[in-house]
Amino acid sequence: MTTLVIGAGIIGTAIAHDLQRRGQQVVLIDRDAPGRGASFGNMASIAVTEFMPASRPSVWRQIPGWMLDPEGPVRVRPAYIPRLLPWFLRFIAASRPSRLRELEEQGAALCARALDDTMALLRETGLEDQISEEGCLSLYTDEAEFKADRAHIEILERFGFPHEVIGRQAIRALEPELSDRIGLAVLFPQNRSMKDPYQLVVALAQRFTALGGRIETGEVTGFVRGEGIREVVLKDGRRIAAERVVICAGAFSAKLAAMLEEPIPLETERGYHTQIMAPGISMKHSIIWPARAFMVTPTAGGIRVGGTVEMAGLDAAPDYRRSKITVRRAREALPNLACEDFTEWMGHRPALPDTVPILSASARTKGVFYATGHGHLGLTYAATTARLMGDLITGVRPPVDLHPYRINRF
Repeated sequence: MTTLVIGAGIIGTAIAHDLQRRGQQVVLIDRDAPGRGASFGNMASIAVTEFMPASRPSVWRQIPGWMLDPEGPVRVRPAYIPRLLPWFLRFIAASRPSRLRELEEQGAALCARALDDTMALLRETGLEDQISEEGCLSLYTDEAEFKADRAHIEILERFGFPHEVIGRQAIRALEPELSDRIGLAVLFPQNRSMKDPYQLVVALAQRFTALGGRIETGEVTGFVRGEGIREVVLKDGRRIAAERVVICAGAFSAKLAAMLEEPIPLETERGYHTQIMAPGISMKHSIIWPARAFMVTPTAGGIRVGGTVEMAGLDAAPDYRRSKITVRRAREALPNLACEDFTEWMGHRPALPDTVPILSASARTKGVFYATGHGHLGLTYAATTARLMGDLITGVRPPVDLHPYRINRF
């Protein structure tokens, strides 16, 4: 029985590897080489503390102001607003207090497993050296900034995620390059970083093929169905027979779901990064500054700066002013940061309005499964998603109740 996994980012490659390891016959297909999409440019973080729903009122009430600010943390291109409106209405609907509590629980259930599942995958594939020992520092200039982020800390306390509040002296001992402006920080010890997220996907794909898996390059343009899924049709005319299909093509999954008459409210949160290979400083921890909406991670042989969200669809050209904004803000925290020998990148993060992923069998077509909508937590959720989808697809009872992540919940 052949299983075709569509999408060779970290999610799809991890699922393909898991299924192949279980003795399945798996074909992994993507329009590009493994890891060349959003997985190439993510912020390299196993961000187990970042499961708070984006739809909480403290966020969406600020969106109109952000939209008027060209340097705000969320940018919606004006021409895209009409198309985004149905998604945004669902986003607002997910802000009801009872719904927010459910979404927090659903995110926490995945994040509570994320680091252990990631470490297990790395050990199994001989890639333990790809993850850092250090955690992440969340930065605050003063008590007022810290209190503004207090809701986040309270949620972590409620679900038992470890963290430690530290003062200026301890901050400088951990990261001497940080500005004296930073008066408080929270250390998240479980928020570890990958040394190179793209190379992780490449290595995992190599492990997959070594187990007997097959990788194909091609763009999926259709499906053939009978009582269940039968074939996948490619743009070049090829057809691949498959008794099972897993759709995990990130932000492009919505187009594939529509071909199967199973629309999902999936949008792209366009993310930007600047990869600096000559930063002039060294860092051990990743850092985030909630009030400035950026993140900095030592990864891929240099320092990566990213952050902010742009809503403009899959086809609009990149606006690399977004990258320059985050570098400028990063220098507020890291005054000696140079920006020499750098590249800028934009990628598509798959965003659902309730900010928890779809991990589900199809509600319409036998043999079709979905693993998409991971937002900015694709790398964080990857190993856990692979374990859960592997169980679901092979008929093993998953250790997490997947009903809340079903495709027809909208």
